[in-house]
Amino acid sequence: MNKKTKNIIKITLPLLLGVFLVWYSLSKVSIDELLQYAKKADYTWIFLGMFLGFLSHLSRAYRWRYQLEPMGYNVKFGNSIMAVFATYLINYTIPRAGEVARASILTNYEDVPFEKAFGTIVAERIADLIVMFGIIGITLFLQFDFIYGFLIEKFNPIKILIALLVFALLIIFFFRFIKKSSSKIALKIRAFVNGLIEGALSIFKMKKKWAYIFHTLFIWSMYVLMFYITSFSIADLDGISMGAILIGFISASFSIAATNGGIGSYPLAIYAAFSVFGIPENPSIAFGWIMWASQTLMIIIFGGISLIYLPIYNRIKASKSD
Repeated sequence: MNKKTKNIIKITLPLLLGVFLVWYSLSKVSIDELLQYAKKADYTWIFLGMFLGFLSHLSRAYRWRYQLEPMGYNVKFGNSIMAVFATYLINYTIPRAGEVARASILTNYEDVPFEKAFGTIVAERIADLIVMFGIIGITLFLQFDFIYGFLIEKFNPIKILIALLVFALLIIFFFRFIKKSSSKIALKIRAFVNGLIEGALSIFKMKKKWAYIFHTLFIWSMYVLMFYITSFSIADLDGISMGAILIGFISASFSIAATNGGIGSYPLAIYAAFSVFGIPENPSIAFGWIMWASQTLMIIIFGGISLIYLPIYNRIKASKSD
């Protein structure tokens, strides 16, 4: 398979999957029913959720500057903000293309070498991944009894234990193989893991590491809070437990990687998580669509403005400095 074919598959497969999942979700809940939920929704909570999402993106843009400062680049906050919003918008078209575009924006307007700008984005993703694992760990701790009871009810305990032991042995075997093997794949995996560790540790070497850590925690706090706040907009979800919110949030977060911007997969991921708690199908999928649509609308508006205004903003700044 040549490179061109691989690129076509990378672009078209998530789009086709997204279209299929949109059709599937609409087969579970009709458009008329979704419109009824949208009409009855309390938009005060929806707009508040959008505002919290907006704050998280501002914080991400500000945090990025902490990574660039030690390399001698004092990036304008305006360029950082617009680059972040442009990233999210572009990712709706071609998966992961937004990160490349984000680094390119700094190269074009701030003279930051592409590889350095892109390296900071990779390190940023590592920090986000660590926090995500932290949220999963907290959720497992808080909901241990419920998750354990659910698994025992649905599956044979002995089979679960055997599966966990097999999984643990496979992990041990895998890492031993990677550590000793000299194959190209093993070397790439080893380099990737070492890069992850190095990127994570580099955070603690920053001059403003505590400010960076604060913004990282703030970003993810806003993500969880906007998810929780937006649930208040659906009357049928009144009294939803924090456990359902956390598991729904985790499930929805991973769904974004499945399709472009989570289109189609986001509502179904929330439905799958909420169904574990016995929450009805219709309000679960409706909430998923409202949550996804509100945040997507914000990205389209501010991402579109960013792409249009970026050259104008930098032309004005350049004329003032002359």
